[in-house]
Amino acid sequence: IESLVVCDVAEDLVEKLRKFRFRKETNNAAIIMKIDKDKRLVVLDEELEGISPDELKDEKTFIVYSYKYQHDDGRVSYPLCFIFSSPVGCKPEQQMMYAGSKNKLVQTAELTKVFEIRNTEDLTEEWLREKLGFFH
Repeated sequence: IESLVVCDVAEDLVEKLRKFRFRKETNNAAIIMKIDKDKRLVVLDEELEGISPDELKDEKTFIVYSYKYQHDDGRVSYPLCFIFSSPVGCKPEQQMMYAGSKNKLVQTAELTKVFEIRNTEDLTEEWLREKLGFFH
């Protein structure tokens, strides 16, 4: 069996994620990450502002999402969510890289709300709210 390749997280991405955690803006935002397989690093793919959960569907693999969460009692919080989906239609070695690097990324960025989704089509506001409900 091939051993899992664990990619490190690029230093500038670690810094960006740290800043992202303490962002002051109140809109939803996402940091999309990908693996640079030659460098074996998790790197920034793109940053998105004002994006709804439903708009995150485009087969993204590693997403850190700052979500404006309106609780049933009216309180508002801004949980930082890590959403992982298995990359669709990519080579097994690449899938192994994503699977192998997921925990490293979670530890490095100190993410606590980690949600795995089989199919990004299922990624909706309703799905995310339901997942976040378990934490509160």
